[in-house]
Amino acid sequence: MPIKHSSKISYGLLLFVFLVFFTPVFYSILNGAFNTDKIGGVVLLVLLFAFVLHVFLKTEYTINNKELEIKCGFFSYKPIHISEIREINKTNNIISSPAASFDRIEVKHGKYDSIILSPKDKLQFSKDLREINPNIKINLTISQ
Repeated sequence: MPIKHSSKISYGLLLFVFLVFFTPVFYSILNGAFNTDKIGGVVLLVLLFAFVLHVFLKTEYTINNKELEIKCGFFSYKPIHISEIREINKTNNIISSPAASFDRIEVKHGKYDSIILSPKDKLQFSKDLREINPNIKINLTISQ
């Protein structure tokens, strides 16, 4: 039976993205510079923000048939064989990844590969992986 873990969401990060997208619109409205010629641009911004919101809300990690499946909105990553996971560490790396939060872990797998994730419950996520592969080293100091 698949075990799903949702990504933790940094609402501050989501607010920042919202402000980046819509501050110019609000500024134009407040200064009276907004007109019907700009409606198309606003619609485009709304659609782009809806896409970003979908990615934030639909990032999840599923343990299924001894594989870790990672889905980030409409995008799916190549499954990771749990038997190949070597280590799970807490990280502050802000590299682009399937993680909707800055509260992240790095999952090292294969010989040199790694991926950064942000499950809501990092400890349970790690325990669920370790049940399949008891050789995983877990180095987490959790502040939930």
